[in-house]
Amino acid sequence: MEVVIVPDAKAGGELIAAAIGRLLRHKPDALLGVATGSSPLPIYEALTAQVRAGVTDASRARICQLDEYVGLPPGHPESYRSVVLREVVEPLGLTEASFMGPDGSAEDIEGACAAYDRALGEAGGVDLQLLGIGTDGHIGFNEPCSSLASRTRIKTLTDQTRVDNARFFDNDIDQVPHHVITQGIGTILEARHLVLLATGEGKAEAVAQTVEGPVAALVPASALQLHPHATVVVDEAAASRLKLADYFRATYAAKPAWQGL
Repeated sequence: MEVVIVPDAKAGGELIAAAIGRLLRHKPDALLGVATGSSPLPIYEALTAQVRAGVTDASRARICQLDEYVGLPPGHPESYRSVVLREVVEPLGLTEASFMGPDGSAEDIEGACAAYDRALGEAGGVDLQLLGIGTDGHIGFNEPCSSLASRTRIKTLTDQTRVDNARFFDNDIDQVPHHVITQGIGTILEARHLVLLATGEGKAEAVAQTVEGPVAALVPASALQLHPHATVVVDEAAASRLKLADYFRATYAAKPAWQGL
């Protein structure tokens, strides 16, 4: 696992967007796994700026969802399909044909989960999966004590996660669904490159447990320690509880330029 400490969220977004740009130059039709929420927004803003400046060509890129609420219609403004179309697909100049995600409004949710998991494999697998992290260490919607071998499936959200997400629903927790479809940890670990961005002091403890704690289902993001190419990008506030922060800074400063992110 590589840990990169950056000054702020904007710098983290630009660093990760640059890595995505390099990937697209090497593999123009790369399948990019995207996350929702506030953490990845600086990435999408920086990547969109690259595309509009002609620095990066994303015209053949493919986009896939990490998770989706159950029960919200696809056109609901806070369905993750709508969010990804609004924040990623449209700004990059892509169409819905380049996009894939699970069907949270399906009558057969278990079937929809299996179908999406299968579709990711049939698409050649995810080349780069962006991740955020919850204050309790969850990734995707794999809440604490999720199986580290789990596949795409339905999950029940914890009260804390529903409280955290209420800000997207007019601060009304009653509007936040109780269930989601999420890529499982085992599914996430199949991506070729995992990139987690965390910012703010509120994520500091979860980051410390993820990076320096034991691999444990209690902290789902700690499974990134098992991946051969996982990158954790954090701002100074999110890095504030890392015991080895100075080591991570020194390691990144001495990193050969040809290695990339």
